[in-house]
Amino acid sequence: MIGCGRVGSAVALDLRNAGWEVSVIDEREDAMVRLGDVWSGEFHVGHGMDIQLLQRAGIEDADAVVVTTDGDNSNIVIGQMAQKKFDVRSVIVRILDPARAEFFKTRGLNVVCPTQSAIETLTNAVRAYEGALT
Repeated sequence: MIGCGRVGSAVALDLRNAGWEVSVIDEREDAMVRLGDVWSGEFHVGHGMDIQLLQRAGIEDADAVVVTTDGDNSNIVIGQMAQKKFDVRSVIVRILDPARAEFFKTRGLNVVCPTQSAIETLTNAVRAYEGALT
């Protein structure tokens, strides 16, 4: 798990609770507080583009990498490194910009775009309401 904010920490906790071995990387040591007092996975402080840090965190043996930092550029680069340099089979990258998300989907990244999901959900909710009025 690269990024231990609200999303990354929740995914890390869910995976850990499901029995996965989870290593988390975040630039801020205080982000570990989001994992709770009984966190039994690994936690590494540093930038997710640091190849040596990724190796210490176990990327070479990883079944999956999830990238959820607060920067699209970082997420894209880290995701591509995991995919191309370390040959991780399952790489999931959060990209906030819908246009960039679509572009990188066409380049083979497994992308989650919460902004696009919100746009679709909100638009559908308005259309459903509008239909109820007629």
